[in-house]
Amino acid sequence: MTPMNAAHALYSDILNKPIVDTEYSNFCGVLERWTDVYYVEDILEQLLDDAEVRRHLVEESCDMDNCDDGLSDELMELTSGELAKVLIEGYEDPEWDGVDDDRYLLKPLYNLFFTRDASSTVFDRVLINSMSFEVRERETLIYEAIFKHFFRVPTLNAMAWDRDARTEGGDVQIASSDLLCIGQGIRTNTKGIKYLAQTFAQERPHFNILVQELPKSPESFIHLDMVFTFLGQHECMAFEPMLKKTGLFAGKDTTLITIDNGNIRYRKVSNMVAALRELGWDINPVLGGGSDPWNQLREQWHSGANFFALGDGKIMGYRRNTHTIDALDKAGFAVLNAEDIVSGKVDMNSYSKFVAAFPGSELPRAGGGARCMTMPILRDRV
Repeated sequence: MTPMNAAHALYSDILNKPIVDTEYSNFCGVLERWTDVYYVEDILEQLLDDAEVRRHLVEESCDMDNCDDGLSDELMELTSGELAKVLIEGYEDPEWDGVDDDRYLLKPLYNLFFTRDASSTVFDRVLINSMSFEVRERETLIYEAIFKHFFRVPTLNAMAWDRDARTEGGDVQIASSDLLCIGQGIRTNTKGIKYLAQTFAQERPHFNILVQELPKSPESFIHLDMVFTFLGQHECMAFEPMLKKTGLFAGKDTTLITIDNGNIRYRKVSNMVAALRELGWDINPVLGGGSDPWNQLREQWHSGANFFALGDGKIMGYRRNTHTIDALDKAGFAVLNAEDIVSGKVDMNSYSKFVAAFPGSELPRAGGGARCMTMPILRDRV
């Protein structure tokens, strides 16, 4: 990544890779102490042993990146491990002159580690998301292959219903068996939400979708989980201006979509928390950034509301957002350092309510947090 292509890759800066690796290692280490963890490159390498899957991924990837015809044949000759790496990290032009901006014949997938965006679990299916930016479109090829051929689960796809429909996983949150919370903004549009509403209207007699309109700029507001995430059954992390409809959220609608025996109704509500309470939730918000408006803005910029729930009241998030971590501490969450968890010094199972705070100086600058970098955990085994 260079200053010339960072914006195209949807980054606001160039990250320090060695520090990123250390931060990501602590993040993964916490997850591995709690649950089974699957890594995209490992799964992809296994799938590429299948000739049909290999051919599909190579040809579709080359077609989407407008590669020369000969590159497909060249990639097909790579080992599965080499090809998995290339499909993620790109394939460099052997004749690159060191000057031209276009160094890669097959482009790197800069954002692939944000696994939630291109594919997201919706109950017993996976929503293969229709990415809003071309630089991310190839991610869906990989995730669709993984969920179809490795996990073997059914999928949904808004673009198969309408090519202009857009959904991204950071905007889709499962609240309960009959409620989805969805963000509507630059990444997920009204057609994408309509697709989900119509899908569930055909399948379930009663269902609700709570929609929060998001600002189109700055880029820190790209998804709902950048301003709102569930911390457990009775608490959520929220960006206060979203609740009060002030600042960038002035005039931004919160809409409750109610599905009743095939009938779909839309109704404006005051805010996310009020609507959840109306639907019977006993839920209280913890304010990202604490009570100071400037701290709220500063910490939201670095994914201060983006927490991943390992379980009820058991969450992960960036340690750098100190005012947010303090607010969680005051709300009764034990603050645990990721390094202590990874080393075995601290056992998460000893705490009924905690935040596993992992270091993040570089990772947040990529524009996402713990929820963005995960898929859901199977919490209740059947």
